[in-house]
Amino acid sequence: MPFHPSSNPRRAVLGALAVAATLAASPSAFAQPKEIRIAHVYSKSGPLEAYGKQTQTGLVMGLDYATGGTMMVAGKKLVLIEKDDQGKPDLGKSLLATAYGDDKADIAVGPSSSGLALALLPVAEEYKKILLVEPAVADSITGDKWNKYIFRTGRNSSQDAISNAVAQDKAGTSIATLAQDYAFGRDGVKAFKDAIKKAKIVHEEYLPPNTTDFTAGAQRLIDALKDKPGRKVIWIIWAGAGNPFKIADLDLKRYGIEIATGGNIMPAMVAYKQFPGMEGATYYYFGIPKNPVNEWLVANHYTRFKSPPDFFTAGGMAAGIALVEALKKTNGDTGTDKLIKTMEGMSFETPKGKMTFRKEDHQAMQSMYHFKIKVDPAFAWGVPELVREIKPEEMDVPVRNKR
Repeated sequence: MPFHPSSNPRRAVLGALAVAATLAASPSAFAQPKEIRIAHVYSKSGPLEAYGKQTQTGLVMGLDYATGGTMMVAGKKLVLIEKDDQGKPDLGKSLLATAYGDDKADIAVGPSSSGLALALLPVAEEYKKILLVEPAVADSITGDKWNKYIFRTGRNSSQDAISNAVAQDKAGTSIATLAQDYAFGRDGVKAFKDAIKKAKIVHEEYLPPNTTDFTAGAQRLIDALKDKPGRKVIWIIWAGAGNPFKIADLDLKRYGIEIATGGNIMPAMVAYKQFPGMEGATYYYFGIPKNPVNEWLVANHYTRFKSPPDFFTAGGMAAGIALVEALKKTNGDTGTDKLIKTMEGMSFETPKGKMTFRKEDHQAMQSMYHFKIKVDPAFAWGVPELVREIKPEEMDVPVRNKR
C-alpha cells in the first residue's frame, strides 16, 4: 500500500493528532454522525512512557495504513483522542470514564501497564463499550478479570511464557526467575512455570517495580542456583525502569549461571550485548517478520522518524489495523454488540503476520519468535536473530476466563 507523503511527514502525523485533540476539547464536535471516535489511554508520561509513546505512534500508523491514508471508514472520519494515564490506575479509570462518557468515544485502546489495565476493565463493562487492550500483558486481563467488552491485540503472559519455555525447557536445567512484584511479573512467572515441563524451577525472586539496586535479590538467586548440577539459568521478566541485567556484575560465570529473557524495546536490549548467544522468545523485532505489512511499517517508520520501528510500535499498528478492519466489516457501525460479534473469530494482517481474536476470551492468537542474540557493531543493542517462528497452533495457550 503506498505511503502518502507530505512536505514534513512527521509534522503531518503530529498535526493530525493536534486536530484530534482540538476536536476532543470542543463540545460541538461530540457525536457527529460522520465521526468514529477512538480514545487512546496510555502512558504518555510515567514509568512506561517509552512503551506508551511507541504504541501511540504505531496506532496512528496502523489507522493510516488500514485506511489507505484517508483516516476514513465508510465515509466517517476517525478521530483519535489522547489520554495520559501517567501509569496511575485511579487516573486511568477516570480518564477512560471521561472518554466514554463526556467525549463520546465509540471505542478505546490501551493501556501500557498491566496493573492499570485491570483497573480499566470494569469501566468498559460499565459503559458497555469495547476496550482493545494494547500492550498490557497480564493473563488476568483476558483471564479471571475479563469481560466481553475486552479484546487484546497484545500478547498475554502465557504466549510470552510458552514461547520462552521453548527456548529454556531442557532436562537437567535449573531455573530461577527474577520479576517485578506486580501483575505483569507474577502472571508472567506463573505462566512460565505452567509451561515448563522438563526443567526445574528452584526459586522465584520478586522485587519492587522501581528497584535500582539488585544486589540482595541477585544474591538470593545465586544462592538458590550455585550448587545445582547441570545448566543453571536466571530467567528475567522486567518492564520499564531499572536494569536487572546488572546482576551479571556479580560474576555469575563463576557459578556457571546464565541469564535468559524475552524480547524488549531496543534501548533495553542494549544490555543484551553483554550476552551473545543468549536465547529467548520475543513478540516482535523489526528485522524478523517477512510480510507486506511489516515492510510498510519499517519503510515508513524510517521515512518519518529516521529509525526502525520498535517492539510496541508494531503492537500499536496491529491495534489500529484491527479496529479499521472491524469497522469496515460493520460498514462504520460502532454499535458495541455488532462490533463484538464481528471481532470474535476475526483474522487480520499485522506486522507480525496474521492474528485472530479467539472467540472464548478475545485474545489475539499470534506468532512469537525464538531468538538468539548476536552482537553486530552496526547496532547499539543486541540483535535478536531468528531461530524459528513459533506459530499460534504450536502454543497451547489456556483459556483462563470464567465465560
